[in-house]
Amino acid sequence: MASSYPKKGILAALWLPTDAEGNLLKRELAANIGWLKSKGIHGVLALGSTGEFPQMSSDQRKEAITAVIECAAPLPVVVNISDIRPGIVGELGRHARAAGACAVAIMPPGFYPSTQDDVLAHFLYAAEHADLPVFLYNFPELTGTRINVDTVAKFADRANMAGIKQSGGEFDYHKELIALGKEKNYVVFSGADTRLAEVFKLGAVGCIGGLVNIVPDLMLDLYNICQEGKPGDPGILTDRIKFTGAMVDRLTFPLNVSAGMAARGRPVGEPKARVSPESKRIHDTIIHDLSAAFNEWGLECVNAENKMAFVP
Repeated sequence: MASSYPKKGILAALWLPTDAEGNLLKRELAANIGWLKSKGIHGVLALGSTGEFPQMSSDQRKEAITAVIECAAPLPVVVNISDIRPGIVGELGRHARAAGACAVAIMPPGFYPSTQDDVLAHFLYAAEHADLPVFLYNFPELTGTRINVDTVAKFADRANMAGIKQSGGEFDYHKELIALGKEKNYVVFSGADTRLAEVFKLGAVGCIGGLVNIVPDLMLDLYNICQEGKPGDPGILTDRIKFTGAMVDRLTFPLNVSAGMAARGRPVGEPKARVSPESKRIHDTIIHDLSAAFNEWGLECVNAENKMAFVP
């Protein structure tokens, strides 16, 4: 049975360790989720942009959905069912419900231009077939289409909208989405990992981010100070999270997440796309540099030379 969908907290936009063909490495996945659970995360987003879902077949995605839900239990798992093909969206939505997901997330279909009316139709189709609470997922830098606030309002009026994940460079858009959420009774999670203190002040209820795979301890400490009133210095934590973000951003997303994870000694598998020698060099440099910083901060880095296996 699906757990209740998350209404606040720090959720991992989960990195999925796979081989070069996108086949899930289940032992490594279980180890990473177990580590995140031990740090106290509040839930998981499976197969989001950090999870590289466009690189995986629908069967691979189904296998990952089932495995993540099993490993994460009893934590809630939101499953991203986004795809350019409506049939796949519906298929993944039905599978997510059967596997025990608490909710689904949906992005605009991508690649081809979409009107806002077409985006709304796509979202309503996803909601109907999943028959679960829905998180809209705004990341226009990746999809090519922004989810406008009027579209969010129309969807909230017609479907079971749990919330929205706001990602990308338009930070001020949080304000409009949060204000509408108070009216329409949905919550806003931010993908702005390095600006958590700011989004909490605006009224965001939590974070769904890639950096949670790397520094969950820092992000949970910051959440507990800002949102739960626990004692501590948010400034130091924010500085360290921003430093981590700047270090990994020397490499393109989402490969940069694997570099940060490897610096903590987490198993990351192989890249699903072909990677140049220069990107491999930067990847290894990030591991070296971040490992030193993490050790200085007292964060454990077990087997920090666990570098990604690059396939030529």
